[in-house]
Amino acid sequence: MTEQTLSPSGGTAPQRRSLKDAFALYTQRDVLSVSLLGFSSGLPLALTGGTLALWMKDVGVTLTTIGLFSLVGLPYTLKFLWAPVLDAVDVPLLSRLLGRRRGWLLACQIVLIAAIATLAVQDPVVSPFAVAACALAVAIASATQDIAVDAFRVERLDSSSEQAAGMAGYVTGYRLAMLATGAGVIALVAYLEEAHGLPRATSWFWGYMLAGACVAIGVIATLFAREPKAPERKAGEGTGHRLLATTVGAFRDFLTRDQAVMILLFVMLFKFCDAFAGVLTGPFVLDIGFSKATYVEIVKVVGFGGTIVGGFVGAYLARAHPLVTCLWISGVLQMMSNLGFTLQAYAGPNASVLTGVILVENFTSAIGTVIFVAYLSALCGAREHTATQYALLTALTAVGRTLLGSSSGAIAEASGWPLFFALTAVAGLPGLAALGWLQAKGHFRALRPDEAG
Repeated sequence: MTEQTLSPSGGTAPQRRSLKDAFALYTQRDVLSVSLLGFSSGLPLALTGGTLALWMKDVGVTLTTIGLFSLVGLPYTLKFLWAPVLDAVDVPLLSRLLGRRRGWLLACQIVLIAAIATLAVQDPVVSPFAVAACALAVAIASATQDIAVDAFRVERLDSSSEQAAGMAGYVTGYRLAMLATGAGVIALVAYLEEAHGLPRATSWFWGYMLAGACVAIGVIATLFAREPKAPERKAGEGTGHRLLATTVGAFRDFLTRDQAVMILLFVMLFKFCDAFAGVLTGPFVLDIGFSKATYVEIVKVVGFGGTIVGGFVGAYLARAHPLVTCLWISGVLQMMSNLGFTLQAYAGPNASVLTGVILVENFTSAIGTVIFVAYLSALCGAREHTATQYALLTALTAVGRTLLGSSSGAIAEASGWPLFFALTAVAGLPGLAALGWLQAKGHFRALRPDEAG
């Protein structure tokens, strides 16, 4: 594996950079725009998930009804179905004023603000179907915004180091937004009720309205961002024909490349060991004797810090090494970090050990996420269907997280916690085997020049 890349002159030049250079990368206009858009992407998720469930429970909605509301999250899984629309169709007026990608971003953000505000005025007890309709509208607009943000990031950021830096900033913004609309909204509602004596319904109204107002950060980011260069379109080509060509072209462009099947397997398997263990992290922590309060304090709060630091370290690695080297590093780290839970299983409810295990796990997982997203971005080279290809690839990664990971509970019950987490580490080997095969076949030399390895 080489640690050199092609220089602009055609020769080779070291890819290593100083920490000062790495830090300066985050102040670049394009990277900063992606970071702010990450905040906008992270805002709606809790508002249709955990925060909404707590609101409904707080006002007396039954658990059965609350459980059914989890279906509101389906648009995030199915978003690849309408991703071709964002590649082939322009938003009236907005795309003409701002460009194809920024036009879609602003349109989604306008709909998001309106949908969240409409959700805020609903009564979950009196009008559960209206709440469901509004929450679904928020989820659809949010998933569509995610498609637009991903396409914008892939097209606007040029090198793998910029992609990694953009993703690190995106993850930071996303996590901060989830804290704001999760713990932040809940804390505000409690404060308004207890300190100011506002009625419960009024407190939740202001909590959601403030969350909706925060989407303005995404609007500012969209206006501040620079529009990526759009592909040329054939004169006289109709929207329907362009939509069909985009959908077909996205599949054909990917499936006709060398090693296409192995690439798809690698995409599906690389983060599998991470997801395999992550599905049962919460139940494991409670099962070995920790309280819910300790779970929140260590797994959520301390883990958040590990995720943020890991994201920036992943971006730095991408600047210091070729992409294939980073994939090897992050793949091995992900496997090894899972063994920490085996240690925790033997240690029992030891808070110090749990703190270390969670920090290491979140840190390595974030590194893997940033590097892996840089790889996925490198696969989406054709601007005619960036949104479609990226949405399809991320949908494929969800196969490992959902379908393959669904067996984790049965395996844990049969094996016990120590052996289960050892098996989750072993589950990373197929992904590394696919990585080695692709490297041997020269796959990474076929990517962007700065990603050769």
